[in-house]
Amino acid sequence: MSSSHRTRGIRQALIGATCLTTAFAALPALAQTAPAPQGAQADAVEEIVVTGYRKSLADATNAKRESVAFTDSVFAEDIGKFPDLNIAESLNRIPGVQLTREINGEGLNVTIRGLGTNFTKILLNGSQIAVASSGRTDSQNQNREVDLDLFPTELFTRLDVHKTPTAGMVEGGVAGVVNMRSARPFDYKGGGQLIYSLQAGKNNQADDISPRGSLIASKTWETPIGDFGLLGGVAIARVKSTTTGFESVGWSNANMTCTGCNATGGNNFNWASTVPAGVISNGLTPGQTVDNALLAALNPGTTLQQLSDAQLPRLGRDSWSSGERDRDSLVLSAEWRPSDQLNVYFDTLYSKGSRSFERIDMNWVVRNSNFMVPVGVKVNGEGVVTEGTFLNSQFFLEYRPYEEDVEVLNLNPGFTWRPNDWIKLDGQVNWSRSVFFREAPTVLFNTPLNSGLNVTYANGGGDYPSIKANKDLNDPALGWVWAGGRVNVQAEKRVTQTKGAHFDLTLGDDKGTNFRFGVAYDDVGRTITALDNSARWQAFTCGGGGVTPQSPVPAPVPACDGRAGSAIPQANLASYIKQGPLGFVTLDKDRFFADSNYQAFLDSAPFSAAAATGAASGLIREKTTGAYVEFNGSSQVLDRDLRFNLGARYYSTDQTIEGPQTVNGVLSFLSRTTNYDGLLPSFNVAWNLRDDLIVRASASRTVTRPNPSAMLPGTTFSDPSAQQANQGNPNLQPYTSNNFDIGGEWYTGGAGYIGVALFRKELTGFTVNGTNTIPFSQLGVPFDQLTNLQQQAINNRGGPDAATVTVQQQVNADGVLTILGQEVTWVQPLDFLLDGAGFTANATHVEQNARGNGAPAQAVGISPWTYNVTGYYEKHGATVRLSYVWNDAQISSGPGQNGIPVATINTDARGQWDLSASYQFDNLPTQPRVSLDVINITEEAQRSPFQWDSAAYTYYQPGRQIMLGIRGKF
Repeated sequence: MSSSHRTRGIRQALIGATCLTTAFAALPALAQTAPAPQGAQADAVEEIVVTGYRKSLADATNAKRESVAFTDSVFAEDIGKFPDLNIAESLNRIPGVQLTREINGEGLNVTIRGLGTNFTKILLNGSQIAVASSGRTDSQNQNREVDLDLFPTELFTRLDVHKTPTAGMVEGGVAGVVNMRSARPFDYKGGGQLIYSLQAGKNNQADDISPRGSLIASKTWETPIGDFGLLGGVAIARVKSTTTGFESVGWSNANMTCTGCNATGGNNFNWASTVPAGVISNGLTPGQTVDNALLAALNPGTTLQQLSDAQLPRLGRDSWSSGERDRDSLVLSAEWRPSDQLNVYFDTLYSKGSRSFERIDMNWVVRNSNFMVPVGVKVNGEGVVTEGTFLNSQFFLEYRPYEEDVEVLNLNPGFTWRPNDWIKLDGQVNWSRSVFFREAPTVLFNTPLNSGLNVTYANGGGDYPSIKANKDLNDPALGWVWAGGRVNVQAEKRVTQTKGAHFDLTLGDDKGTNFRFGVAYDDVGRTITALDNSARWQAFTCGGGGVTPQSPVPAPVPACDGRAGSAIPQANLASYIKQGPLGFVTLDKDRFFADSNYQAFLDSAPFSAAAATGAASGLIREKTTGAYVEFNGSSQVLDRDLRFNLGARYYSTDQTIEGPQTVNGVLSFLSRTTNYDGLLPSFNVAWNLRDDLIVRASASRTVTRPNPSAMLPGTTFSDPSAQQANQGNPNLQPYTSNNFDIGGEWYTGGAGYIGVALFRKELTGFTVNGTNTIPFSQLGVPFDQLTNLQQQAINNRGGPDAATVTVQQQVNADGVLTILGQEVTWVQPLDFLLDGAGFTANATHVEQNARGNGAPAQAVGISPWTYNVTGYYEKHGATVRLSYVWNDAQISSGPGQNGIPVATINTDARGQWDLSASYQFDNLPTQPRVSLDVINITEEAQRSPFQWDSAAYTYYQPGRQIMLGIRGKF
């Protein structure tokens, strides 16, 4: 981490500490002036609505104390009264849990103890759940991760993170298992109640207010045939956000010929071979040969070797993304207890999300270029360009709005039956279906070449480089051209479905010594279907016309040059361009799409092997049968209680994978069926050395199935220029991990405890990218099946026989990846200093190392150090909480990026401050609680460097969000 980033983190910590001190100083005075609630009224508050943050901490502490395994929990009183936008935000407070955020700052996925999101198993009410969405911006979500932004915290009562398994748990989570428990009517006591919540939020970068609200109604009845309960809840959010930043699509260097040149690799572009027309500065003459001698003269102080390895952003671009993320969620639950021995329930959860965003960026063309002349280039010790002028530059505007709709429906009936004191039978059936649709058009047009456009480049240690043109890029009349441009109409549909049944029989004391037996069946499937009508739309819009949305694709596909007959000819292009919000032009979307008949081409889009995100079309379905046996017991060792859990789970999975493959110009679908099984033993023990001191240990084996996208048959290209290809490997084996944990807690009283946990995971079957550069002709992909853009790019690189492609394929690593980690947790009420005050703090350290033959395996997306701290005060109706979460720098993608063998994509360290303050008016109807929540107080950005700290890969500024709210009950 650079010194500037480190200084910024220290500054934020000081600001947050000042806020916390000020808030704690002010609250006792507020509390003294607050009227004390009357007894009956106070009892109603604690009985019906929420019992406070301190009570929720005590519940979590008690749950941990009673558990035999390593488990952490968050309870509803905590969730509902904290500035959490969704379940992911709530889980972020648990030690060992890291959060993946969308570029607008909202939490999306979670990781546990040093492994990626796909190693975490997400359950809803104890059963598998899958969401069909495509994940973070520019990601593909082709693995086993579950986006959590569709699950509002208001509709859940408890979250459990199981870091060590028991035999009765569903397999699939090497890192851990997260179970989300939705609200049920018997969770709320007192017969019936209605709880409401309203919030108005404002992102400091967005123009509009973001409203949010929830309503939960619950009622129970006593009848002659037992107790009945019904609960219904709805949560609605309309979140407006604007994110500004910078993107590079990687970094690379020029392809030069000289002694010692091109030592780094990459070589993604060329300098001009002759001085282009229109370049008359620096004593240059159009047509003059640009050789090494001239390059040396134009760049004094920089050697030819340095110039050949000088790193520039491939497509350095300022970016702007603005829009709305809507979410409507509904929970329905019914319970029936005809007796103390039988409880029957039926849970339903439905959630729908809609996202509508405009996304624009202005790209400085370095990738694949051969027309620039560098002047005055300087590099730093990392080989990254710090300054220079680049004559005869070119920019293109990439306008890529997107619309997304996603929904998920989950049905979950079940029962618990206790015919007597020593038999208990639990049964549950689950079914879910999630559907996702995304349309992602692109319109791209350029500045003209040889027009005297130059770039002044500066990269002097800021968050990202400054790329300044000598002409106004926000001028619609600059002379924008279609030549070299393109238009795309692409869409993606995903469907996931889960269904299953689980039955568990307990013989013995349910809370003490018992045997448990269980069987389970789970059927999980996912289909990704990409749609692409770009060739027809491009021919119609800027390629001379003569096509309809359903007509045959012209062969060859005409270039996008705005020739006569185009719906948007070159002569009319400027009339569709307008000034943009970030200093460069944008597109008049409504006029352009109407005049180019966009909707008809979208509605007629045919099947495609790959989506705009790069996600591959295909199907995966896994049918798993499992059975387990488990023994739970307790004993006395040295006159102290020792509790233990011992068991084993057997699973057998039938896996079907289907994907497209083009053979001899004919599209077909290849299907592969495999079967694998395994035995997963587990052992957990907790020993009470004293009444307030517990020591724990665990040993287990866990499994996670491999990335489905890495197994799909066929070949896909991960970029529009067909320079990088991915091939599937249907023979990948599952990951298995042998896990060892030891730790314990000292319970200091009430909610307080100090906990330490040490863990070790030894993974085999871990996958890494195998990379090989081969001629395009060896891929086995017919050239005429490529898109027009890909064909043009390959021809520009010498044609199918000469152009090379970097092929990546996932392979099982030969060695073993070992993850070692330590967790420390401290929950401490400070009533002895200030009644109602306290703090929670935890820190996690993870380190990785590999041994054995072959390429070393490495888990990416994991910070070596994470910690979070929350200070709170809660008394006399007043509550304030200030929270800080820190994630250390991490590797986001492995080596080999952009053809540079050592290059990785990293993520900078990041810390975020959040504040929640509220006051409850007990003497008013509905006992309203007025709240103020501030998220990302210091406006911390998300930054990812490309190998070198001075080479920004992406930089996003999500801004600060302030929410004012009120909640209460009837």
